[in-house]
This record gives sequence, structure tokens and C-alpha cells, in this order.
Amino acid sequence: QVQLQESGPGLVKPSQTLSLTCIVSGTSITTSYYYWSWIRKPPGKGLEWIGHIAYNGNPNYSPSLRSRTSISRDTSKNQFTLQLSSVTPEDTGVYYCARDDPVDLQYDYWGQGTQVTVSS
Repeated sequence: QVQLQESGPGLVKPSQTLSLTCIVSGTSITTSYYYWSWIRKPPGKGLEWIGHIAYNGNPNYSPSLRSRTSISRDTSKNQFTLQLSSVTPEDTGVYYCARDDPVDLQYDYWGQGTQVTVSS
């Protein structure tokens, strides 16, 4: 069974870097042709795609967040990491990691989500 679990600090100060890790079990993050995504939900708003890292290690980012986003992976630990720099209170929200199936065009597995608050 595929499972994803987010981990990281729940509180980040403005201007600092938010760092979250998604630990994957039940499958390898190098398995073709899946993408491993970060998605967030700000309070009172809809889901926002942040970016993904593909099975081959290639990242892709939302244009609106590209300048502040980095997604990397550690295949030995079967996990991938989000770093979002220069955060502001507008980056507050629930952050999810998810597997993107490009064949079925759906996110078929999700983590439970983790609340991140940006505040001094």
C-alpha cells in the first residue's frame, strides 16, 4: 500500500525558509512515470499546486512560486523535500504531498497534510 507522510516544522518566521519532507512507503519514487508533488491550501482558498519532482529527478514548479521554490529528493531514503524561501504570512496553509499519475491524470495518493503557519 502506498503511503505518504509529510514532516517538518509547523511554525516558520517571516523571511525564513520553509522546509518539508515527504516520506514515501509502498513504492519507489523512481518508478516510471509518476510525479511527486507538493500542493498547499491557504485558509479560505482552494488547492494550489507548488511543484513536483518526476520519477527521473526532474523538477517543475508553479510559475508564481518558481523563484522561491526548490524540490529535491533522496532516493536512498525514498523521500522528497520542499524548500520555500523568503516566506510571508501568505504562505500559511496546509501543505500536502501527493503522487501524480500522468496516465490516469489524477493525484492517486496523498499525505494527510501538515499545517504550516508563518508568523513572528
